Amino acid sequence: MMTDSWFPTRDGVVTSICIIKESLEALGHEVFIIAPEPEPEYRQEGVYYFPAVKFKSYEGYYVPIYPSNKIEILRKINPDVIHIHGVATMAIRALICSHTLGIPTVMTFHTMVDDAAKYYSPVKLPPETMDRLIWIYLRQILKRMDVVVTPTRCIGDELKSHGATCRNLLAIPTGAKTDVFHPGIPCDDIRERYGLVGKRVVIHVGRISYEKDLDIVIRSMKDLDAVLLVAGKGPAKNDMENLVKELGLEDRVIFAGFVPDDELPKYYNAADIAVSASKFETQGLSILEAMASGKTVACRNGRAFTEIVHDGVNGYLFDDESECADAMRRALDAPEDVREASYRTALENSREKSVQKYIEAYELAIRTKEARRK
Repeated sequence: MMTDSWFPTRDGVVTSICIIKESLEALGHEVFIIAPEPEPEYRQEGVYYFPAVKFKSYEGYYVPIYPSNKIEILRKINPDVIHIHGVATMAIRALICSHTLGIPTVMTFHTMVDDAAKYYSPVKLPPETMDRLIWIYLRQILKRMDVVVTPTRCIGDELKSHGATCRNLLAIPTGAKTDVFHPGIPCDDIRERYGLVGKRVVIHVGRISYEKDLDIVIRSMKDLDAVLLVAGKGPAKNDMENLVKELGLEDRVIFAGFVPDDELPKYYNAADIAVSASKFETQGLSILEAMASGKTVACRNGRAFTEIVHDGVNGYLFDDESECADAMRRALDAPEDVREASYRTALENSREKSVQKYIEAYELAIRTKEARRK
């Protein structure tokens, strides 16, 4: 697996890679990670690294240095498939290696980079120009893959709407770890730690970045008799904390910071519902984790959430800030059938089911590559 994001970076891409890797290894497959090289203290044994520098526009990310192609890494591993996570420099390197060594490629399209570019691009261009250039690049990358995977069908449709052509386009969600995230995990220590005993709790899990629209949830808390527990860190954290102070909501919004993986299931169980106001998500894995934990969810009506959440059936949707507080209120008061449907949705999207679909995608990539050689 070749990726632009790996530890110490913590985001949805890294989480997805870990889930896919662990699931494949549990079935006896061998998986290697090739990633940009971080500082020495963050290097992991068994991971292959490309020389890289820090990405100044976005803290915690790294960019491989050209012209080093490190193709000898792929010669040594001799994989059956190169699975690419991300569309930046590592994707280009993966395509070079694929072409030179004749290895099939699968790309998981995790991120709508056109949305993120306006916040983090080191090159400042007019938005329309930036979008046009990004999609010219993406179309060239995507059409060269043997298989392109999107976490939801709607993202595949969006790629096609921008003129992207793919040899094979599949929708495969990153499955929730339902053996890790489930109801009934003791969480009294979390509620006591943050003074949540006897209070209704809304949890927001994920990177605190501008495209996640956490500010919508924060402003909506003034109209809700509950406490918002924010688990995560990121470049927008200081601005979100300042917003809480400006609104005088210090008693209703708690920033827990980064939560270690082994504690996260307890955090979900300590909450009554989970929320996301992001329209950036290609899947929204944290919402699936909350559903697996038996929580009702309130989500922004857009992209991946429209596929996962059906309003009034297994959760609640809202279009904008004016509807956010009401959606959270309905989730807090949700009847048992909605809560049960939410949990079933997570079970239907487990990692055990997802990994089988990925194995089929790898087999399709191998057949596609062989057919192109003839």
